[in-house]
Amino acid sequence: MPYLPVTREDMEKRGLKELDFVYVCGDAYVDHPSFGHAIICRVLEAHGYSVGIIAQPDWKDEGSIAVLGRPRLGFFVSAGNMDSMVNHYTVNKKKRSRDAYSPGGKTGRRPDRAVIVYGNLIRRRFKDVPVIIGGIEASLRRMGHYDYWSDSMRRSVLLDSGADLLSYGMGERSTIEIADALNAGIAVSDITYIRGTVYRARTPEGVPDAIKLPTFSQVQNDKKKYAESFALQYENTDPFTGKALIEEYDHNVYVVQNPPAFPLTTIEMDDVYDLPYMNDYHPSYKDMGGVPAINEIKFSITSNRGCFGGCSFCSLTFHQGRIVQARSHDSIIKEAEKMTQDPDFKGYIHDVGGPTADFRFPSCEKQLKSGVCRDRQCLFPKPCKNLKVDHS
Repeated sequence: MPYLPVTREDMEKRGLKELDFVYVCGDAYVDHPSFGHAIICRVLEAHGYSVGIIAQPDWKDEGSIAVLGRPRLGFFVSAGNMDSMVNHYTVNKKKRSRDAYSPGGKTGRRPDRAVIVYGNLIRRRFKDVPVIIGGIEASLRRMGHYDYWSDSMRRSVLLDSGADLLSYGMGERSTIEIADALNAGIAVSDITYIRGTVYRARTPEGVPDAIKLPTFSQVQNDKKKYAESFALQYENTDPFTGKALIEEYDHNVYVVQNPPAFPLTTIEMDDVYDLPYMNDYHPSYKDMGGVPAINEIKFSITSNRGCFGGCSFCSLTFHQGRIVQARSHDSIIKEAEKMTQDPDFKGYIHDVGGPTADFRFPSCEKQLKSGVCRDRQCLFPKPCKNLKVDHS
């Protein structure tokens, strides 16, 4: 399977005059399942949609966003595998000297706050084309949030980016539901029912069982209200028990977060990782020195997602959730066997794992039926008696 189209010439080779979707990304195009853009684009392709990638467009040139033309259904936008501000700056707010996700490791190929910049760039060029933002930057900034870099509260990135929808967490399910809805002719403003998405509204009415968060004005001016809002968001990260959340802004604007998407089954995980990835960076980067990030992950295998640790310093609960999802042994072995055919393979696999290390299953039998415990942690202050300690 060839790389996805990145130029008009690539489209012509596939007999395409128009793409269904264009994916705009802050990282270089690496067709490997460790890169979110590769997974989402290959999943769309597997469901019959044509999709092209604009990787690291020149945000100072409006035309750079139009190199693949106007998509039939919409744009997907991501800052890349990392929040663009984390990618660009150290904790001391000094510019980083290297970017592992850019050709040759060079910096300066993606803007600060990339989701906001790309979203507005698209909106200026294509005023009425649906724009859906996702990835780690959008996911963790989906509601009003404290921004370390500016030492201030910032609004939901959905509002500042000019996007129509935000897909948070792991987006395979929500992406296909959004694509199918748009393909069916449903207006993007009416796509308000998909789990794992955030949308804007003019009224808080009509959202069943919703929890009203403190308003953005309140969290902006009161630290206790901010803490209250965060606690409510944290308590509603479980797909089985989580409620819709509503955050009010000035001028009768409401940001509505639907409950999280349900975790993928083992069969679904296997399907995602069995898609025809090229497992390398796009050939156009070869003369630029390649993409350094590939060195760590080319011969690594993702075996699971999610983590029941619930550590206070970690964002996994907010992004992948506390329910562990795992691939089958057959799927992992199949990927390992495929690696041995790569001419660069040296005889060893760098690692097999995921965010929760060797735990490959939900922490207890209850989780897949009724979700994680709302007011308890699996490991703190001591491991739960129902914890399934199994690395098989």
